[in-house]
Amino acid sequence: MAVLQKIRQRSLLLILVIGFCLLAFIIGDIFNSGGFSSTSKDVGSIDGKDISFEDFRVKVSNVEKSGQGITSTAAANRVWEQEVSIALLTSEFDKLGLRVGEKHLLEVLKADQNIGGNPLFLNAAGVFDVAKFKEYFKANPAQAQFLKEREKDADLNAKYQMYNTLIKAAVYTTESEGKLKYEMEANKVNFAYVAGLYSTIKDSEVKITDAEIVDFMKKNEKKYKADESREVEYVLIEDKASAADETEVKSKINALLTGSVVYNQATGKNDTLPGFRTTTNTVEFVNSNSDVPYDSTYIAKKDLPAVDADKLFNLAPGAVYGPYMFGKYYCISKSMGMKSGVNAKASHILIGYEGTQVPNQKEKRTKEQAKAKAESILAQVNANPDSFMMLAFTSSDDSSAQQGGDLGYFGPNQMVKPFNDFVFSNGIGKVGLVETEFGFHIIKITDKQDGIRLATVAQKIEASEATSDKIFTQATKLEMDAADKDFNKVAKEMALKVSPAVSVKGMDENFGTLGNQRTIVRWAFEDGVKVGAVKRFEVANVGHVIAKLKSIDDSGLVAVSVARPYVEPILKNKKKAELIKAKMSGSSLEAIAKAVGGTVQQAAGLTMENTMLPGVGQEPKVVGNAFALAANKLSAPIEGNTGIYVVKNMSTVKAPVLKSHAAYVTKLKAQSASDANRVVPALKANAKIEDNRKDFNY
Repeated sequence: MAVLQKIRQRSLLLILVIGFCLLAFIIGDIFNSGGFSSTSKDVGSIDGKDISFEDFRVKVSNVEKSGQGITSTAAANRVWEQEVSIALLTSEFDKLGLRVGEKHLLEVLKADQNIGGNPLFLNAAGVFDVAKFKEYFKANPAQAQFLKEREKDADLNAKYQMYNTLIKAAVYTTESEGKLKYEMEANKVNFAYVAGLYSTIKDSEVKITDAEIVDFMKKNEKKYKADESREVEYVLIEDKASAADETEVKSKINALLTGSVVYNQATGKNDTLPGFRTTTNTVEFVNSNSDVPYDSTYIAKKDLPAVDADKLFNLAPGAVYGPYMFGKYYCISKSMGMKSGVNAKASHILIGYEGTQVPNQKEKRTKEQAKAKAESILAQVNANPDSFMMLAFTSSDDSSAQQGGDLGYFGPNQMVKPFNDFVFSNGIGKVGLVETEFGFHIIKITDKQDGIRLATVAQKIEASEATSDKIFTQATKLEMDAADKDFNKVAKEMALKVSPAVSVKGMDENFGTLGNQRTIVRWAFEDGVKVGAVKRFEVANVGHVIAKLKSIDDSGLVAVSVARPYVEPILKNKKKAELIKAKMSGSSLEAIAKAVGGTVQQAAGLTMENTMLPGVGQEPKVVGNAFALAANKLSAPIEGNTGIYVVKNMSTVKAPVLKSHAAYVTKLKAQSASDANRVVPALKANAKIEDNRKDFNY
């Protein structure tokens, strides 16, 4: 009643809002017809180069139609990344003056099997014929547009190949770098040290504010750079069955076990309808009364509901069991009989040959060679059955070799026909050889499972109309009350839980644990939606989400709540470092150790490549400082990864001089082989990118 009363109180307001919306719709239509439609805007820009929304939308649509099952938002994200990369790279190509000649373009086109392997463009010897290729498009002008689009892509790919080659050629390693690498691996230092570990100070003794985290991120802006974000907290009210709904479904299922009497209007008499136990047409009874149609499949015991598996599997033919719960259903089941060997378990050794579909083939062989090898293995297995697992591990071309050839359990017709026929026509322990399109299989049948056929009446436990109405009323009340009151307080008064705030970006799809909820994300970024705004969303098969916009972060940095787990330990250690440094007084390690309550420890044979302090962890700064000290000299306090250190160089052992450092140069080259892949991320980091995608619907 309270909700209805509020609706009545706000009726005048609603009428005014509806009128305003109609006026806005008319004005919007006028502006759209006059060329002011949002589709005329740009979806973004890269270094001042605009990306037209219309062109962008077409590309997104093409990705959606590619058959990959991708959502429109995911397609938009993929196309955007492509557009940014292409725009940045094209700019680099232009700066370098890269040009692609006809021969190079043809080579790139030929690499596409749709072109290079197309019979229309091949000569009698099966070789790509440039003349035939050109003649085809000259004679078929309707296809020329296809070629034009492919040439654009080919031109871009060719330029990228040249650009990538230039980048790789520019990445080189000098003899001096090789020498440095050698010395970092071979020079050794021995030192004594005192450590004041951060762990000796409780985390509770040092507090980090949000302002300190923001300040740290600003100083390291590139690392913590982020798109504009919103924090949304919410209440989820599930549209689920009540206890009364469950009781009602259980009562209906129980009633189906026995017969019922119904009035027949045609005859004017009462008819007695048979129940599940007594019906003579079980299949028809199931299809008439169950939310799940009759399934004639024989089911192995392992596939039955775990709690009731024993009782269901041991039902005598015609016997009934239930009601019992299976997931969100109340069920009653009747045994329709057993069948032996419904599932089988087998192991195999696959010997492939040239032309078969075997990705893991261990060696090249002809069909005749494969057959001979398979027959040889079969003979070994027959002579010593226990050798099967090891032979599978060493000889099988199938990925199951790692499991000794074990394929697990499978049902009829799940394997290719010759394999299936052998397994389901023979008993446990039988070993044989069959051929399929994958090659020759030495098969060993290791087990079989019996199955039971069940006729099951299953009725779903779901919210009744009355329950759904009650849930809707509750959700609407929260939405309305929270519009001008404290969200958390109102939720608490209604005994509802507010879920932790979810941080989302403009083009996100997922919303916390609720998965893909693009509608909620889009609302959070709509113009006019301010901090404190509340809105209810109906989520299919879940219930109602009442969302509140908690905060807007347009700082260009990661949200504090997201950054805190990473930044807080760093800042705490810095504060701990100052406290520890203040204690580290003394002119000797012994005096410093006494001041911090520690001991003098020894480190021997460490290198710049091996900076692991025993029992502590990696400390490159500490080891580096030890190398820099003269013998018997004491360092200033060093901020390490795990604490504050003072070190004393005991000795530095220089590595023998080498005439050549070629091996170390080679090692460095291998480490830098993928450096060319860092170009695009580097270009993005330095580019001025404006992203307006969130302003459009996809």
